[in-house]
Amino acid sequence: MQSSKDKQALKRIAMNENHVLHEITPLMEKDALYIADRHKKEFSYPIHNHEVYELNFVQHAAGVRRIVGDSSEVIGDYDLVLITSPDLEHVWEQNECRSDDIREITVQFKFGMEDDSFFDKTPFFNIHHMMKEARKGLAFPLEAIMKVYSELDRLSLLQDRFEALMSFLRILNSLANSTGARTLATSSYAKVNIEDDSRRVLRVKNYINENYMYEIKLKTLAELANMSESAFSRFFKLHTGRTLSDYIIDIRMGYATRMLIDTTDSVSEICFNCGYNNLSNFNRIFKRKKGCSPTEFRDSYKKIRIIV
Repeated sequence: MQSSKDKQALKRIAMNENHVLHEITPLMEKDALYIADRHKKEFSYPIHNHEVYELNFVQHAAGVRRIVGDSSEVIGDYDLVLITSPDLEHVWEQNECRSDDIREITVQFKFGMEDDSFFDKTPFFNIHHMMKEARKGLAFPLEAIMKVYSELDRLSLLQDRFEALMSFLRILNSLANSTGARTLATSSYAKVNIEDDSRRVLRVKNYINENYMYEIKLKTLAELANMSESAFSRFFKLHTGRTLSDYIIDIRMGYATRMLIDTTDSVSEICFNCGYNNLSNFNRIFKRKKGCSPTEFRDSYKKIRIIV
């Protein structure tokens, strides 16, 4: 059963051509924050996106499935995610959750990313960097969640708007200085511009992004970086934390999931369009990365999207 709040919210949203609800949030132009702190028994709000940024905290909801872009995970008792892309769809699905007292705190805001803004100043460097990472969705570990829990817990109780804003900035600052946060959607799925502080690695990443549909040879990438093949492989792993092959797979999987959702191309067509010349190999890698077959992934998203 939908709550009255959910029904009212549904009236404030418009549906785009891909069956993802584009939420029109209550946050007005002059508002700093919109804070919703609620207890409920189930998740019923459909998959959606919105122009504003969002920090979403969920408590006592073990078994809920969280979907952000092409990321799908079953959460534990505590979940905290920051999303700063207007195009990145997301939803928390009831799935196997049996809790009868789920708490959800949602904070929506629209500041902290503009290049010429106040938040581009040195004291906010870590927050600014975190916000850019969160264009792919950013999930925080339990240790980071516990550091901000008390601030989150009382945020909706603060009557003074200035104090509420300062409290929220402290939350963002604590999260930005914590370790262990991880991005959820792949860069290629989220349509996020590739960035890197190493010109060599950036040159290679751009090449991969532009040529993922073709065979990519280590020799070519090493030459782009002006390094030997063995030295480049070590350099790339040291700089990105991932092997070159894993990085290429993630880029291709991001494009593949986007095609599965946004096109009617067959799985075999998508396989070859993403640089694989062997369908069984593509299916095997996809299942290892996404936990299901390409067909199951497409069917699952259809069920989620055609909820309206």
